[in-house]
Amino acid sequence: MAAERELVKAWRPAVSGIAEVLHARFTEHAYPMHVHDSWTVLIIDDGAVRYDLDRHEHAALSKLVTLLPPYVPHNGRAADAHGFRKRVLYLDRAELGEELIGPAVDHPAVVDPELRRSIDRLHGALISPGDEMEAESRLVLIRERLLHHLSRVRCDDPPDPRLARRLRELLDSRVRDGISLDEAARLLGRHPTHLIRAFSREFAMAPHQYLISRRVDRARHLLLQGLPASTVAVEAGFYDQPHLTRHFKRILGVSPARYVTGRT
Repeated sequence: MAAERELVKAWRPAVSGIAEVLHARFTEHAYPMHVHDSWTVLIIDDGAVRYDLDRHEHAALSKLVTLLPPYVPHNGRAADAHGFRKRVLYLDRAELGEELIGPAVDHPAVVDPELRRSIDRLHGALISPGDEMEAESRLVLIRERLLHHLSRVRCDDPPDPRLARRLRELLDSRVRDGISLDEAARLLGRHPTHLIRAFSREFAMAPHQYLISRRVDRARHLLLQGLPASTVAVEAGFYDQPHLTRHFKRILGVSPARYVTGRT
C-alpha cells in the first residue's frame, strides 16, 4: 500500500540554470541525512515536512518557500501520517553563489507569496514543452527575488525604452523559430534580468508573453487562410498542436477549431 502512495517524477529540463526538477508525494518515506551539490528550492502543495538543517529543526509548510543550500546536510520526513506533496527545483550552484550558503542556513524559510506564485508558475512552464522562454524568464525573476531575500540588497535599473524596443524587434524577427533569453542577452549585450525589467516596464508584459501573443496572432491569420491546425502550430512557432491550443484558448477564449467554425 505504501508504494501506491509514494509517487515520484524527476526530469532535467532544457533550461539553463536548472539541474533537475522533482515532483513527489510521500507518506512513509523519510529522507536520511544527505547533501546536494545544488541549491534546493522547495514548495509544499499538500501536508508539511519536518527537516533538520545544520543541527536545527525546521518545517516546510505550504505557504513558505524553502531554500536549502548546497553541501549542507539535511533530512526530511512527513510531519504527520497524511504525508506530503512537494515540487522541487534543483538550481546550479552558480545561480545564487556559494557566499550565500551561510544566510540560507540561517533562514531557509522564505515568506513571500509572490515568490511562491512565481515558482508555481515556473513549474507549470517546465511541464509544458515549448514554453522554455517563459521558464527562463520566470527563473531569472525568481533568482533575483531569492538574492534579495538572502542579501537584503536590491538594485533597480532605470527605465531603458531603447533596449525594450531592440528586444521587441528581435522577438518579432524570431516569432516562428523562437529565441532563448540567454541568446537574446548575448545579442543585445545585456544581462537577462535587465532585458526582462526594461521590456516589462515599457510594454507592461514580459518578453515570453509578448512572443506567445505574437504567435497566437500569427496562428489566427493562418487558420483563417484555411490551413489545418497541425500545420499552423508549426508555422506559428508552437511546439505542437496541443501547445498551440492551450495558448490560443487562454488568450482568445476559444480553441482554434471553434475560432474558425464559429461553434460555441
